[in-house]
Amino acid sequence: MSGPTGTGRPRGVLVPLALAQFICSFAGSNMNVMISDISTDLNTTVQGVQIAITIFLLVMAALMIPCGALTDKFGRKRCFVLGLAVYGIGAVISAVSPNLGVLILGNSILEGVGTALLIPPVYILTTLLFTEPVGRAKAFGMIMALGGVGAAAGPLIGGLITSALSWRAAFAFQALVIVFIIISSRRVLDPLPADRSRSFDLLGAVLSAGGLILLVTGIMVVDDDLVLSLVLLALAAAVLTAFFLAIRAKERKGREPLLRIALFRNRTSNLGLITQNLQWLLLMGTSFVVATYLQVVRGYNAVETGVIFTAATLGVLVTSLSAERFATRRTPRTLIRAGFVLAVAGIAVLVTMAGNSVNPWAFAPGLLLIGSGLGMMLTPSVTVVQSSFGEDEQGEISGLSRSVSNLGSSLGTAVAGTILVAGLSAHAYAAAMLTLGAIGVGGFLAASLLPNRIVPVGTGPAPGNP
Repeated sequence: MSGPTGTGRPRGVLVPLALAQFICSFAGSNMNVMISDISTDLNTTVQGVQIAITIFLLVMAALMIPCGALTDKFGRKRCFVLGLAVYGIGAVISAVSPNLGVLILGNSILEGVGTALLIPPVYILTTLLFTEPVGRAKAFGMIMALGGVGAAAGPLIGGLITSALSWRAAFAFQALVIVFIIISSRRVLDPLPADRSRSFDLLGAVLSAGGLILLVTGIMVVDDDLVLSLVLLALAAAVLTAFFLAIRAKERKGREPLLRIALFRNRTSNLGLITQNLQWLLLMGTSFVVATYLQVVRGYNAVETGVIFTAATLGVLVTSLSAERFATRRTPRTLIRAGFVLAVAGIAVLVTMAGNSVNPWAFAPGLLLIGSGLGMMLTPSVTVVQSSFGEDEQGEISGLSRSVSNLGSSLGTAVAGTILVAGLSAHAYAAAMLTLGAIGVGGFLAASLLPNRIVPVGTGPAPGNP
């Protein structure tokens, strides 16, 4: 494991970076087991809480690309700490929120903005500090392991805190973890200086964020108003097209766009981004659907729901922590394909067994398979994308990578959640899970198109070539 001269203890700097990914992933899933408690306490509905969860994920996705670009201008460490501070403030506001609107401000907006600021530096710093392929795989393995565990264990931890204290205490827990990360991040040194002279593409930032917001919102309202949904989706397509035309025009004029078109010309990276998006879509979609079904339809409380999710947590933890060992024995394509196979098999189990059984533990085998599959492929897909570009492009690709992943989380909650909330029955549960299963098959097909051998930039043939 290697790090640049002067960083001292690369393993020490990995702790705050990995914990930051953990708490952000935790925030995206822990509210799933608080749906009943929050809706009762704040006098809102299940759909209202779903909107809050989706907005949080959407804010992250919409702002990740612009915030990734800001890291080069203001410095990776500075953006990391600023993001932690904003996130912490949002957690405190969420803990004392008197209604859904204030909860959306604290959790969905401020925590979402904070996450968008702090997550790109996590991946950029990891790429820059761990330059050896095996060491980088191990570092990403640790980060993705805690990210996956945060998402999978969110229901259990959130359920325990909610039942023992209240759902508000879960946000206080997040604030305390943030304080610890800020203190421990003092050992993190930015290996590259900030470049204040770099321009910031404001138009590109507005168009990219607007297009993603319209896209997810259009999916969310499809059950309530089909016409409005189609209008929003058409607007999303128009705005995103305008975004690509704008950055291409800016690039042709020799100016610096928010994202360079060249980032989308790397076939291997594009396929890796697709698999990242679908992985998080499956993880967050399954988490929301199963947690909501258990609470609203089956009547389980937060702890009972969280305990059932320990199977998924165990699966993610075991396979993601084995990322380094897997990476030395199997190619990324093999690992990602195997991950999707396990995840789809888990969904099939959840539909055929859990949907018909009155035993809550019937959910465990399916969740274990899904967690194992996702844990297996999270690290190799990130490594594929990050290693496809040089150090000077890490800010851009990290922002794009995290935006695509969080867009997947948003779509997972929006697509599967919309199907489930429309009926809140066993049939709606099965329909939502089958939809996720079909998406998992699509992920397997995308992974099958990856080259057998992926060579990091600067070590051999271009990574976009098989």
